[in-house]
Amino acid sequence: AFRALLEEHQIRQSMSRKGNPYDNAPAENFFSCLKCECTNFLHFRTRRDAKQTIFEYIEIYYNRQRRHAALGWISPLKYKHQLAAMAA
Repeated sequence: AFRALLEEHQIRQSMSRKGNPYDNAPAENFFSCLKCECTNFLHFRTRRDAKQTIFEYIEIYYNRQRRHAALGWISPLKYKHQLAAMAA
């Protein structure tokens, strides 16, 4: 029933190989942050409002300002610039 519901809504389920959950950890962490930092106490009037708020969270805050432990406590944008500078 679950897979039929996914198919009905054209959703592709992401699954790793048996015993290999590592590719799921970053997604779980991201959605945890999204809920805690962005949507936990908000009630959206429309789907469009929700999309706009989540877009702004990801593009303005999460990627450009929020520091990430896995990147040495810098933002993904700063990390990208550091990699580009090292490659040059």
